[in-house]
Amino acid sequence: MSKTGGFNRTIKIAIGIADIIIYHLTFLVSFYFRYEGTLPIFNYSAYQSALPYIVLVFVLINVFSGIYVLYNKRFIDMFSITSISQVMMSFAIMAMTFFGRWFAFPRTIIFINLIISTIVLTIWRLIILEFYYKKSGVSRVMVIGTEDKCREAIHNFKSSKTRQYKVVSATFDNYVENVKRNINDIDVFYFLDFDTLEEETEILSFLTFNNKRVFLGTDFGNILRINNRIMNIDDESLIAISKFEISPENDIIKRMLDILISLAMIIITSPIMIIAALLIKLTSKGPILYKQVRVTKGQKEFEIYKFRSMRTDAEELSGPVLAQAEDPRITKVGKYLRSLRIDELPQLFNVLKGDMSLIGPRPERPYFVNQFKEQNPYYYLRHSVRAGITGYAQVYGKYSTDFNSKLKFDLIYIKNYSIMMDIQILFQTIKILFDKVSSQGVDEEMSSERIFEGIEIYE
Repeated sequence: MSKTGGFNRTIKIAIGIADIIIYHLTFLVSFYFRYEGTLPIFNYSAYQSALPYIVLVFVLINVFSGIYVLYNKRFIDMFSITSISQVMMSFAIMAMTFFGRWFAFPRTIIFINLIISTIVLTIWRLIILEFYYKKSGVSRVMVIGTEDKCREAIHNFKSSKTRQYKVVSATFDNYVENVKRNINDIDVFYFLDFDTLEEETEILSFLTFNNKRVFLGTDFGNILRINNRIMNIDDESLIAISKFEISPENDIIKRMLDILISLAMIIITSPIMIIAALLIKLTSKGPILYKQVRVTKGQKEFEIYKFRSMRTDAEELSGPVLAQAEDPRITKVGKYLRSLRIDELPQLFNVLKGDMSLIGPRPERPYFVNQFKEQNPYYYLRHSVRAGITGYAQVYGKYSTDFNSKLKFDLIYIKNYSIMMDIQILFQTIKILFDKVSSQGVDEEMSSERIFEGIEIYE
């Protein structure tokens, strides 16, 4: 495990196996606690019968929750992900014991284990995270590109929660000379720009020869290179660039999952929606539901449904504007509905209608779509798939991320699409419901002086 390489797959598998063993041991402790030091064979045999299914679900939930991706985790993340995963496991086990008719498996054991396993697994994972950071160390990063691009990248590094990467220098010009000069002092070279193709080839060849890590920015040219097919025609090898679309067979599966999951979620969340509707009606004047025209696949316009979280006169004077942090237009109840994403639950009916998908780019209003298309010629590509309630940009970015950064997330999602990716985003969405930062509006930018503070600049 090198300083810049992080944990390899073998170590992650070993950690996963240790997780399974620890989880099993917490069940043994729960049985002994519940039955005061004895292990009732009749009840324990029901647990043993369900054990293979419990292990399978445990592995799936933990893998899709992203618990084993450590480079961007903080201690609070390990606690929140573990807590949410264990709650999901408890519901899953109760469902298994019902459908598997393992009625001798006491519900009290599941509740006791929820508490014990959450505590034990959290402590174990905090130890692993601390060990990971100590072994990985802090990688020194040089950012290379124009001043504007470097400013944005450094801001993102400084405002991120990663402890593994620290920007120590930036170069705005003379890329080849400055990279070679700092080859022994930098661990990761992050390229946002190249002056020429020849310069790119020279620098990347030099860094490859010196066994240095390289990060590339997600400009359109680099996104085009994602998930492409290698072809061979006689002695000629070539790369076939894939389109920004979801294959017809994957689209059918995606639509079937949308219908099944949205129906289930409507049934499960119906009590929450009823309470939200009552609170809106009792605390502010106006309709319960807010309808607004948005744009989806094929640039088709549709009416989106949301619980109203703003005053009815929110845009009478200002006209259409993006949501802001601490937005004065939001009602007191609306603030909580937004922070918990409850205001978006009615969109499940949009999914049933086929206007939206559970996962996809966030639907924007025609007013902003027209603006964004003028500013970025690739913006239309995000409309090659249905708009989504949640998505790649919502999970890995912030609500306050500007539209260009969100577009990059959306294009990466479309280019790299898989059903497994959708499932992972669904699991990750559960976590961000408890992350206040991810639900904030457009916020103020950090000043240039603060961004470049402590950064050595080369020109």
